[in-house]
Amino acid sequence: MYACKTPKAVYAGQDALNQLPALLSGVKKAVVFSDRGIEKSGVLDKPLQLMQSAGVEYALLTDLPAEPTYHQAQATVEAFRAAQGEVIVAIGGGSVMDAAKLCSILADGRWSVKDLLDDPSRGRKTVRSVMIPTTAGTGAEATPNAIVAVPEKELKVGIVCEEMIPDAVILDGEMIARLPAHIAASTGVDALCHAVECYTSKKATPFSNLYAMEALKLIIPNIEKACLDPEAIESKNAMLLAAYYAGVAITCSGTTAVHALSYPLGGKYHIPHGVANAMMLMPVMHFNFDCIRAELAQVHDALGQTAAETEADKARWTLERMEEIVRTLKIPTDLKAYGVPAEDLEGLVKAGMDVQRLLVNNKRTVTAEDARKLYLELLA
Repeated sequence: MYACKTPKAVYAGQDALNQLPALLSGVKKAVVFSDRGIEKSGVLDKPLQLMQSAGVEYALLTDLPAEPTYHQAQATVEAFRAAQGEVIVAIGGGSVMDAAKLCSILADGRWSVKDLLDDPSRGRKTVRSVMIPTTAGTGAEATPNAIVAVPEKELKVGIVCEEMIPDAVILDGEMIARLPAHIAASTGVDALCHAVECYTSKKATPFSNLYAMEALKLIIPNIEKACLDPEAIESKNAMLLAAYYAGVAITCSGTTAVHALSYPLGGKYHIPHGVANAMMLMPVMHFNFDCIRAELAQVHDALGQTAAETEADKARWTLERMEEIVRTLKIPTDLKAYGVPAEDLEGLVKAGMDVQRLLVNNKRTVTAEDARKLYLELLA
């Protein structure tokens, strides 16, 4: 048995943002989640104007840190309760949307973020949520996941609760038009990781394969242009849709060793989530090659490529194309650039191996020695 659970409504493409007033029909007060950087960039201006014109009062929460600890996430929950809004509108990247999703299931005060770390099933949605992503990558607008850092474990942990799946999503390229190239690149490669990991996951289903492949067919031809050309709105819209598709794929199946081994990099060294995944992507894909060759070859064929003939050559083409993307977007692949010393290797291995909820999805078993070798590739 397999299932696919998605937001109730998704609006995408040019002028999709204009659907916001209709989504807030009858609402007297909303709470808008965002961050200071987005506020300063002017990206909030249009959605806030749309809300004002619709007569919707709003409270603005912008003190949201990037990749928060569970303590910081709990402080956001308390601020949300104090604001007393009827609907959540999250305008931001993965951290903003994750915090908003946690608030949607913790608004009644029965449980805390720490309680959900212990038992995610405790959460119950009591506040409707609308997600407007300002990056094309995390897919948080589609998933039941919220990532928080646990400082005492030097690790990031995913809280997974189906109640967090948003009620409505707006995907509008205008919202990512001003995104700096390095952020567009790291979040875009995060979407690539989501799609290829879900497609090659042990838990892949017909649903996850459908969404993951459609994501890959949009990402691979569009990601470089979307990240590097500020005027490429069509490619940006394609990436927003792809990131959403990849998020649905996560909900249907799950990511694998790339994400599992990247979590300690963010938890201890504060390497941005997308960058950490980009670092682990190619080492893990090469490690998995013999177990996922058929799936990688299918990606080659779905993209309309004809040069390669054998399954192995097609699979190698897919890996080479992904390497080219990481290289073109100039994403760091050396842990030393982030001050990670070689003597921290064993701690990384232990922390990575603790993420068994994702490692069990990997088609090739990952041992501690395997993890050690994979991390060493980034420390060489």
